[in-house]
Amino acid sequence: MCSTGIVTGQLAFTIQATDPEGDPLTYTLSGADAIYFEVNQNTGQVDVRRSLDRESNTVLRPIATVTDGFTDRTTTLSIVLADANDNKPIFQQASYDFSCPENTAVGTSLFRVQATDADTSNAGVVQYRIESVTPEAGLSLFSIVPATGVVSLAGSLNYNELSGFYQLKIIATDGGGKCYSDSITTHSSIVFGFITVVDIPDLDPQFVGTPYVASVREDSLVDQSVIKVTAFDQDRGVNDAIVYSIIASTVEGNQFKISSDEGVISVSAPIDREEIGDTVTLTVKATESQLNINGDPASTTTDVLINIIDVNDNPPEFYKCEGQEDKPVCVIAIQFTGEVFEHTTGSIPINMMVKDLDKTRRTQLTLQGADKGMFSVEPASTTSDSVVQLLVKQPDELDFEKIQEAVLQVIATDEDKPTFSTTATVTISIKDANDNSPTFPEDTYKLTVAEHSPAGTAIATITATDPDTMDQGLITYKLLPESILPYFDVKPTTGEIYVKNETLLDREVRSLYSATLQARDTGGKPGTTVLEITLTDINDQPPVFNRESYLEFVPEDGQFELQITATDADETDSINSQIVYGIEPSEYSSNFTIDPDTGVLRNQGTLDREALNPDLDGRIELIVTATDKGTPPLSSTVPVIINVEDVNDNVPQFEASSYTFSVKEGVKGANVGSVYARDMDQTVDFNRISFSINGGFGSFIIRSSAVEQGYRGEISVDPDIELDYEGSRKHYTLQVEATDLEGETASVTVEVNVVDVNDERPEFLPTGPFTVKENTTITGSVGYFEAQDKDGNNSLIYELESMTCKCNDSWTPCSSFILEPTGEIKVNPVKELDYEQCDQALIEAQVIDELTEKGWNNSATTGEVLINIEDINDNVPVFIHTKSTFVVVAESASLGTQVAEVTATDRDSGKNGEINFKVALVQFENLNNEISGEKLLFTAFTTQRQDIYVGLIQTTEPLDLTLKGKYLVTVTATDTGGLSASTVLDLLTVDGSYKVELEFTTSEAEVERDRDEIVSALTAATSAAVQIITIRENTAPESRAEGTTIVEAYFIYPNGTALDSVEVRKKLSSPEHYLALGQLGLMNIGSAPEAEKESDPWKFILLGMVAGLIIVLAVLTTSLMCTRRNFRRKLKAAKAMNSASMVTYDNQKSGPVVPGTNKYTMEGANPVLNLNIDTTMILDMDEESSDVDKVSLNSLEYTEDMDKETTNGMHVIMEEEDDDGEPPEYIEPLGAALAQLGQKKGSNKAQMGFTNPAFSTTDL
Repeated sequence: MCSTGIVTGQLAFTIQATDPEGDPLTYTLSGADAIYFEVNQNTGQVDVRRSLDRESNTVLRPIATVTDGFTDRTTTLSIVLADANDNKPIFQQASYDFSCPENTAVGTSLFRVQATDADTSNAGVVQYRIESVTPEAGLSLFSIVPATGVVSLAGSLNYNELSGFYQLKIIATDGGGKCYSDSITTHSSIVFGFITVVDIPDLDPQFVGTPYVASVREDSLVDQSVIKVTAFDQDRGVNDAIVYSIIASTVEGNQFKISSDEGVISVSAPIDREEIGDTVTLTVKATESQLNINGDPASTTTDVLINIIDVNDNPPEFYKCEGQEDKPVCVIAIQFTGEVFEHTTGSIPINMMVKDLDKTRRTQLTLQGADKGMFSVEPASTTSDSVVQLLVKQPDELDFEKIQEAVLQVIATDEDKPTFSTTATVTISIKDANDNSPTFPEDTYKLTVAEHSPAGTAIATITATDPDTMDQGLITYKLLPESILPYFDVKPTTGEIYVKNETLLDREVRSLYSATLQARDTGGKPGTTVLEITLTDINDQPPVFNRESYLEFVPEDGQFELQITATDADETDSINSQIVYGIEPSEYSSNFTIDPDTGVLRNQGTLDREALNPDLDGRIELIVTATDKGTPPLSSTVPVIINVEDVNDNVPQFEASSYTFSVKEGVKGANVGSVYARDMDQTVDFNRISFSINGGFGSFIIRSSAVEQGYRGEISVDPDIELDYEGSRKHYTLQVEATDLEGETASVTVEVNVVDVNDERPEFLPTGPFTVKENTTITGSVGYFEAQDKDGNNSLIYELESMTCKCNDSWTPCSSFILEPTGEIKVNPVKELDYEQCDQALIEAQVIDELTEKGWNNSATTGEVLINIEDINDNVPVFIHTKSTFVVVAESASLGTQVAEVTATDRDSGKNGEINFKVALVQFENLNNEISGEKLLFTAFTTQRQDIYVGLIQTTEPLDLTLKGKYLVTVTATDTGGLSASTVLDLLTVDGSYKVELEFTTSEAEVERDRDEIVSALTAATSAAVQIITIRENTAPESRAEGTTIVEAYFIYPNGTALDSVEVRKKLSSPEHYLALGQLGLMNIGSAPEAEKESDPWKFILLGMVAGLIIVLAVLTTSLMCTRRNFRRKLKAAKAMNSASMVTYDNQKSGPVVPGTNKYTMEGANPVLNLNIDTTMILDMDEESSDVDKVSLNSLEYTEDMDKETTNGMHVIMEEEDDDGEPPEYIEPLGAALAQLGQKKGSNKAQMGFTNPAFSTTDL
């Protein structure tokens, strides 16, 4: 019953008792556990008085007493309290505190929470989860194992960036349970886990308030504080002390220091801003006092900028600067010099600079001295370093003839502190200036010179004068403009004018030149005069023909006349310009004449083109001369070209009367040969020859080209055609014609022979397939490749491309064969051919022509040869081992029943691999391991499953049901070649003693319908294979139930063992199975009757007589007992009816149940069965009975089992004992059996029975 869910005052159970006399009964409860219940003295109903707690007491044992006023019956009740989920998980600690370093690795287990639940089963199973984490961001950092409560780190911790403390709200929830309701109730508890993150020194210190900038006067005293820097340890949980130090400075010297503990920077030495500059940058280092996690000192640095405040403590100074302008070198000086030309204005550079080293300064500059009136100083005042210049104030007073040097004093005064001043002396040198220009005596000079005078010829010397003394002897001369200089020039220092270029002075080109002579002094001031130069004539011009050449055309045999004209550029009407004509002697000059005065050129005699040198191409070139009469005479020549035009008066002619050529086949555009022809005409219009071919079937072409002697006709194969020696034509006769442009022709015969070339690819011829037996040892050829080549000359060799073997239906590379270069295929002697491994080989090869001259030397495709490996019978059949155990039920084994099977394979193929099975020997081995011979009770039937042969072992006749042991069946497997193997099968027998009869309340048809469900339920209960032998109607006369069905079955395990009826009953009595079987109609389990053995008839007669006497005695005894208790039987039947009317069951069929009968109404009740009998006899349960039977009944004794099957209240029936002390009479034999079970001799305890609504007497 439930420990919770039953409220106070609710019915818990009912105590049931009966009294044979029908006296009123009074019920009471006593004992320590009676305080929890309150019993109704009249009805026996027990209510709950106090709350029940299973965790305090699992089983309550109150003592129940029932009395009719005269006799008491007492028994101890065992009330098992079923668990209800009335306890919530309790954590072992009120909270969980844990500390972990922030660098704890992810996945580390931190701590474990544990909660216990006093409930049992699922209600006592606790699951954990993290409900929330404070702060919320930490929810992803932690995880918990639901089953164990181990809290682990799921994310990385960070003391500074995340949090240093986390609060975890952890909930423990039980698995829930139910007792008096269908809903599942769960309970939870909460505990808090507090995780403190321990900071570790893993961060460097950090400065605050950066950047640091401070100021200090340069006259500050030592130890004066400048600025304070502050750093802190970023590891807030560690917070190490900081040590400060200065590790670097931008200036040399230790002007500043820092206190190591406070970080105060102060002055440590006198400061001079002019030396160290306006700023000082210090690098300050902050170091933690303790080492960090890596064992190193943690530190950081920062820069501190200190501005130096200037103090006016320096006077201005003058500096003299020299060197490059961008990098001058300046030194302090008080003496300076400068120069200035007279009468000039502007500044005078003196290389002076004024500086005041103070940062803030104002400097005033002034002049002193006798000559200060002529000058001024720039700048007059300055606030920075400045270049000082003197400016000419009165240039008119700067006269070299009056004063050559001036001395001044420049004074620099600090305006803020006039006592700071400096004086420098400046000496200025005054220089003379050039202020006059040179002059010539005359304004114009007329000069003459012969044309073509030699270069350097002096024409005249002209000079100028300059009154400036500085220019004496230093005047330079120059001719202007620039265009005159190619002809004439002047010497710069002497003024001599001379001829510059002899060639350019040509009177015939230009006779008069005009130029300007310029004189320039040292100051660059110029003076000029004009020159007019006239050229005089000389005989320097040869006659000039009016044409560069003359070109005339005349047909051969024709006449021509040509006027030649020349002129002379020398002075007109002088002998220098008179001309005489002539012809220079040459190869053909005798054929022409020229008039010496007029220059008319004529031919004399006939002109013949073919008489001319062919190289001249009809061209005659004459050289005509023209000569003047000057001294010395000058002459000129002109070429006169006369083209003698050709006339077509010749036909072409071949050099040879015939031609014979050879050409290789297969070459497109191959050159065949050349023919040569010539036309004696000398012009291309008449001697140009073109060639053509007649014949040759269009296989040839000819190209014409000019050669040194005539024309050549190049014969070649048509570029689109390949001659084929293997074709139909090996010889061609061609007619080649030569034709000039006017159609004059000549022809010649050309013989062309085609030469064979090895240009054909070899081709494979089909061969094979070939066959070779496995395991062969032959060394000769087992196959071959064959190829052909159309070329007449060839040398074929064969090369292996690939070799694959078909092994287990898969093609894989192999090397079982060798390919010779000749194409022969041989077995590889180091490889064994095994058909069972590989049954085919495919060889791919390439054939190569070693003499190929053109194109591919191998075949276009590879050749293939298939070699079939022929099987021989070299393998014996092999049985396939199986772990199966073969079991034969003797009763079910009739003729042709299959009892076992064997499988075998043969690695041979085809007929060689066919297997036939045969039973060779049958023996029997009994339980004493004694082996005896048997006739052939089995035969083998051969069949095939894919590639495996199967031998089905079948019986040849029914088997003996009495034999116990196993058959040893020798089975042979033989292939067609006579090779065989054998194996021995163990056929375990199941004899008739293991047959079990199952009685069902349903009909035979219903059992047949539910056969599969029955077998499934029986298999589930026994874990054995169920073999049903027969299903029949129960016709036994002793059967008390009508329409029942008997199922005879065997329960067999795979190892060959079987269950007998006792073991089957034990397994079927398990509570989780008997309900399902009961629903299928199972009502009784028994042993099948053993078959009667043949015996002696006389023994049977004697046994029958003895049995008859026993039966007569039993009948007499029974009659006597029935007469004695007739009255009581009727009375008890009435009481039984009364009790039945008070009891209700969930599975009650109809009407009140009559105990001791198989009836369910008052009509037809069978009170005869209400006998005081020994139930152990009636139920066939003596001291040697199976424990399974007793356990089956014991299962009905306890209220725990009843609670599992039904939620009805508990019903206890107590019967009153007879006054005579004899065992009580029982209304129901089942109650008698339950009361008798476990009763010890001499016990005075009341006989007690329990009703079980699952079974009736009839069922058992």
